[in-house]
Amino acid sequence: MQAASTSFWSRLPISLRAVLSGLLIALVAANVWPILLLNLSVPVAAFVETILLGFYLWWMSGGGPPRRTRDSRRNAFRYGALSSEQWFWGIIGAISFAVAVHATIVVLFRCVQFPIAAFRRGYDLSFIPTLSLKWLAVIVSAISAGVCEETGFRGYMQRPIEEHRGAVIAVLISTIFFTLVHLSKAWSLAGMVPIIFGAGLLLGLLAWSSQSLIPSMIGHVVMDIGLFAYWWTGIAGKFSARPFRETGVDGPFMIACATALVSVIVTLFAISRLRFWTCRQASGSG
Repeated sequence: MQAASTSFWSRLPISLRAVLSGLLIALVAANVWPILLLNLSVPVAAFVETILLGFYLWWMSGGGPPRRTRDSRRNAFRYGALSSEQWFWGIIGAISFAVAVHATIVVLFRCVQFPIAAFRRGYDLSFIPTLSLKWLAVIVSAISAGVCEETGFRGYMQRPIEEHRGAVIAVLISTIFFTLVHLSKAWSLAGMVPIIFGAGLLLGLLAWSSQSLIPSMIGHVVMDIGLFAYWWTGIAGKFSARPFRETGVDGPFMIACATALVSVIVTLFAISRLRFWTCRQASGSG
């Protein structure tokens, strides 16, 4: 039975195997944290999740049994050391990516009314007694989502398709499934779909250009800390700006537009520099 199962899996197209593996690896692991949070105290849940994420990263990056899959797991995880230049541009790209996402959301909700009820649905932290514990829950939520989703979507899904279909198709496929998964959220209104898709594209490019999940993980976690803390739970404040059709095209709106544009440009520039240093490292001329 095991041999037949293995044979069936191996006969599937590589792209289909990558999609199925990526979805399983991203979504199952990411949804362990909400279960822990709802059934344990926040400190205990955070401690258990930290241990689980440690084992998750260790195994996904090639550690542990079975020995025969270690190389494939390391490859899918994009395991490898980054040069100092890659670290620099990776961090620049990650931070500017997170800024771009949040600035674009601000622009969106200066064009249309911010639907606070939709954004807060499913993110009620009122059962957590103190603000500090709410922040702990938010940070662990962001780390869990960033680590698991990047491992699944930009690692195990995108990496094998890159090798067999090329980077363009691989990034597009991982982005499409990343977008589809997030369409189930109450906050994924029509105006948010291009933002989700754009975020997926940039994260995919960060992973491809660096051949590492570190820059995309950093960008995803930083982005999600802001999303959880401000847009979804409101523990960091409440967005109360009115659409510009009511206020006119004011200074804050222009600043948000400029910030979104500049941060996207910086992210794309960082991606180009990451690609340069990654190719240079691969050629051995560094």
